[in-house]
Amino acid sequence: MITLYTWTTPNGRKASIMLEELGWKYEVKPINIGKNEQFTDEFLAIAPNNKIPAIVDHDAEGGPLSIFESGAILTYLAEKSGQFLPASGPGRYKVLEWLHWQIGGLGPMLGQLGYFGVRAEEKTPAAIERFTEESDRLLTVMDTQLQRHPYLAGDEYSIADISCYAWTVAATTFLGKVLGDRLDSKEALHRWLETLGDRPAVQRGMKIPG
Repeated sequence: MITLYTWTTPNGRKASIMLEELGWKYEVKPINIGKNEQFTDEFLAIAPNNKIPAIVDHDAEGGPLSIFESGAILTYLAEKSGQFLPASGPGRYKVLEWLHWQIGGLGPMLGQLGYFGVRAEEKTPAAIERFTEESDRLLTVMDTQLQRHPYLAGDEYSIADISCYAWTVAATTFLGKVLGDRLDSKEALHRWLETLGDRPAVQRGMKIPG
């Protein structure tokens, strides 16, 4: 059994989509970050950085294993299941490239744009311009890759796609007014969003925690 500690954020939904894709039974423990539940001693023992998601695999070899950081969780679940990440060879590293691209680029830039462009009461034009331009650049990189391949790492759906999906949904919804018509020309990106959005496991994972 796996316990998933999560909330309704793009990073949180990476883990729930992956678990739904695997079809494994798991327990959900919502961590309401709006109420600062991520700072409790109980959660700190599992996730030292006080951020969701985190998991505890109660059936791990050697005893219960806690893992924080969404990229580490996706990699662990992929390796444990043997799915959505090749075990070796060039294909494995293409998946890891795009997984780390999201962790180091797409997520942080869209997250900053969400703060400065939407949530901050006092707007800072220079910051909004900076993060809008970089977010658009990254989404263009993504669209260019998807013009060449059906999925981010090539011909197969992988944890790279799972990692990017909820953040890209946020770009086209929550951040839509900030990014504006910059999204209109990214046809391959929209095709990919539709393809992933049609997957039943993705639909279920996006609703967790309900």
